[in-house]
Amino acid sequence: MKEKAAFYVNGYLGLLGAIIIGLISLWLMFVGFTRNFLVILTIGIILFLIVILFSTSLTIIQPNEAKVLTFFGNYIGTIRDAGLFMTVPFTNKETVSLRVCNFNSQILKVNDSKGNPVEIAAVIVYKVVDTAKALFSVDDYEQFVQIQSESAVRHVASEYPYDSFEDQDAITLRGNPTEVSERLTAELQERLNVAGVKIIETRLTHLAYATEIASAMLQKQQSSAILSARKIIVEGAVSITEEAIERLSKEANLDLTDEQRLQIINNIMVAIISERGTQPVINTGTQG
Repeated sequence: MKEKAAFYVNGYLGLLGAIIIGLISLWLMFVGFTRNFLVILTIGIILFLIVILFSTSLTIIQPNEAKVLTFFGNYIGTIRDAGLFMTVPFTNKETVSLRVCNFNSQILKVNDSKGNPVEIAAVIVYKVVDTAKALFSVDDYEQFVQIQSESAVRHVASEYPYDSFEDQDAITLRGNPTEVSERLTAELQERLNVAGVKIIETRLTHLAYATEIASAMLQKQQSSAILSARKIIVEGAVSITEEAIERLSKEANLDLTDEQRLQIINNIMVAIISERGTQPVINTGTQG
């Protein structure tokens, strides 16, 4: 089932022609009745019935809407233009919106790729591009979009971890929302092609650990952040210590023993890495 254009003519011209033919038919019926001309009366009645018949085929289409026409159960086409039109009589005309719609999924609880329960929700922006598929290929295309959207969100959420503490380059639900949205759009578009619906955009609107593990995962995130910060501090302290010893040896011409080097390294490392401010100890020399 694919959309095709239906036969139609300008409604204003059709209505004007129907009025003219209606007036002629009334005049013929009047002449035939008053002068007892059976043939003229019959022609007038036939023309009047034709006018009534074609008048029922008038249809008004609003902007960004379409009329899907069926004639005794057969799909004969779609009218997408806005305005007043006259089409085939005895057709059933069903309105389909061509406007951009959005659907906000419920908050779903799913397991990510590592098995952690997470809560996730997304907004789906879509529009109908094939009215025939939307009406005849699925039972209710709006409900079909909602069900398939929730199914796609569940499937995509299970393909990625919520967060990755080991591999910083891995795609995660929290760290790569753009990539996850693109993956969700591609999968959802594949599911909704049968319904004649085009996905314009998908975005995650809610993402969090499930309540039963939220506190534990928060502690894990805090521990990971502390370890990362400590690693940066230690690397910086080592660099500063190496530079300080090198400058003391070159510029001050100090010949430091291994024990003195270790003492300097220990003092600088403690001063930099310690969370609290260090208290200086002044050496005033030894008593003779």
